[in-house]
Amino acid sequence: MRLFDSFDENIQYLKNTFKGCDDIVFKYFKASDERCFMVYTDNIVDGAVIEEAVLTNLMFRVREGDGESLEERGIAVGEVEESVDFEKIIDAVLLGDTAVLAEKSKAAFIISTKGWPSRGVPETETEMTVYGPKDAFTEQGSINTVLIRRRIRDTALKVKRMKCGRRSKTDIAVMYMEGIARDEVAAEAIGKIESLDVDMIIDSGYLQQFMEGNSLSPFPQLQLTERPDKAAAALYEGRVVIVVDNSPFVLIVPAVLNVFFQAAEDYYERWEIAAFLRVLRFAAAFAAATLPGFYIALTVFNPNMIPPSLALKIAAGRGNVPFPTIIEVLIMELAFELLREGGVRLPSPVSSAIGIVGGIIIGQAAVDAGIVGPMVVIVVALAGICSFVVPNNAMVSAIRLTKYFIIIMSSFMGMFGFCMSLMFILAHLCTLKSFGFPYMYPFCSGSENDYTDFKDSIIRKPLYMMKKRPVFAKFTQSKRMKGR
Repeated sequence: MRLFDSFDENIQYLKNTFKGCDDIVFKYFKASDERCFMVYTDNIVDGAVIEEAVLTNLMFRVREGDGESLEERGIAVGEVEESVDFEKIIDAVLLGDTAVLAEKSKAAFIISTKGWPSRGVPETETEMTVYGPKDAFTEQGSINTVLIRRRIRDTALKVKRMKCGRRSKTDIAVMYMEGIARDEVAAEAIGKIESLDVDMIIDSGYLQQFMEGNSLSPFPQLQLTERPDKAAAALYEGRVVIVVDNSPFVLIVPAVLNVFFQAAEDYYERWEIAAFLRVLRFAAAFAAATLPGFYIALTVFNPNMIPPSLALKIAAGRGNVPFPTIIEVLIMELAFELLREGGVRLPSPVSSAIGIVGGIIIGQAAVDAGIVGPMVVIVVALAGICSFVVPNNAMVSAIRLTKYFIIIMSSFMGMFGFCMSLMFILAHLCTLKSFGFPYMYPFCSGSENDYTDFKDSIIRKPLYMMKKRPVFAKFTQSKRMKGR
């Protein structure tokens, strides 16, 4: 809806629109004997900018004839935009800008006066590293784009700004390296966001669920990170970063299985230890998903595969246990899940004690009471510890869910069910795609990039050997360093 020709009608329309909104401030004033009206949202604006750069200038420091428009005469703010659209004016006011209407002007002036409360740039909490930068993203989208921009001083870094959510009107910034990122990937990311028709996008987790290709899969198809250095590295690789306002995590697309086992510290350490840790993560992820199911399949259906001395110890430990093995495992697994969730919800000084001490006490008490055998406690605890090694929380959650699928299949069909469950999971992973890229890349379709992406997969080779960008980048920009 456009502004009316009447100054008073415009004011009345704005007052009616913001009726009942006590945090909206209305102010009448005069600039060179011209009636003006100002509207802004209290507490999310920079009061000093409004008073000094706008009100003081217009009311006391300018005179008639100093300029053709009100902006030229005295609005001393860098970002000023004229608009005749009520919807745009109202959205700007709710976002922290100030709207000024002048009696002799046909358009309203939208002045950038944002001054949201902010907690500053914090340290990383979910992706801790010993080496490397310690800064993390915040809930303020504009700060997050700056944290990325300071690491990429290149005009090829493009930022596409848009809003998403009919009512929330959340600010979203899609960032990509022009000439390096594939045009179709950037276009698909922007298109998916623009096509969304929802009431609200409160966090990047909301957007992630709407943008995934297969929302029924437990495996994440978009990568979340709180580290600016990780987001910048992804941009250099040709991937696309999506910054969502009000969220301390950004989205990175495409995301294949391999990237969820990569930690930022892998590239700050020497390649030998980084390669060892990468192998350890893949092995730990496999163990976290399969150990409980494998234990059930062996002890219940195929005890002849267990060495006699070990089989006797397991049998002795289960002598007084009244439950079958599957119930034993489920009791301990659910207890471990409760401890994990309780540790997350409790304050930090208490959570670590609950997770470690609580697990030891409950496990020992359960063994002493004859509810579970000691071997089950060892298997479940080892599977839980292995899940902590995976550096991505979304992938850890997927492993936790697949673990129960393997347990159920092993409980019904033994080793055959165990092997079948692994085949089902592998087949499912092979069907997934993330923005057109196979989820199992580079373990499948590795020839697309001359198998060079294997240098940064299960084993991370020295940096000087990784001369080409991953397959996400354009083939014309695949080379990222000179030969050594």
